[in-house]
Amino acid sequence: MRILSSHSHRKIQQGDIKEFEKVFRKFYSSLCRLAFHFTRDRDTAEEIVQDMFYNYWKKKEKIDITGSIEAYLYQAVRNRCLKWIEHIKVQNRYTKEMELQNRIIESGDHTEMETAELNHIIDETLRQLPERCREIFILNRFEGLKYREIATKLSISIKTVEANMGKSLKIFRDRLNLYYQLTR
Repeated sequence: MRILSSHSHRKIQQGDIKEFEKVFRKFYSSLCRLAFHFTRDRDTAEEIVQDMFYNYWKKKEKIDITGSIEAYLYQAVRNRCLKWIEHIKVQNRYTKEMELQNRIIESGDHTEMETAELNHIIDETLRQLPERCREIFILNRFEGLKYREIATKLSISIKTVEANMGKSLKIFRDRLNLYYQLTR
């Protein structure tokens, strides 16, 4: 017997909060376990599931579920986990590139003039970042705060912190790569 079928979805589409809560309670734990399988981090898994439920409620009128609501929820969480994994891969690549560039700067393999130029490029790039990106970048790179701490401090989601850091790192990478292409 399919207790929570497309009938549940129709009730939720009509704004039935009790039905939504029933679906949430029934599937939350198992969806978190699924997300944990991908992320290996409980907080991230819970955030992915909560974000999925938030978006499901927010966009309930537009979502078309023809089969079971259970299948939809599991697929939605799986897709979000795969996007998260891809985002982490990109973020790690940018972080490694920034660390490499920092090591080059700190290695002494350049003249004082090059050091001054690099510092100028870094300062100028930092000033040109969008305000939110700059704030998040400074909190993470200069003050050593973790993404979760930044999210709490600024009252924003971890996803927002990740997106802004990714944007900042890409801008830095592009500017520093351009400098290295011009000087090498």
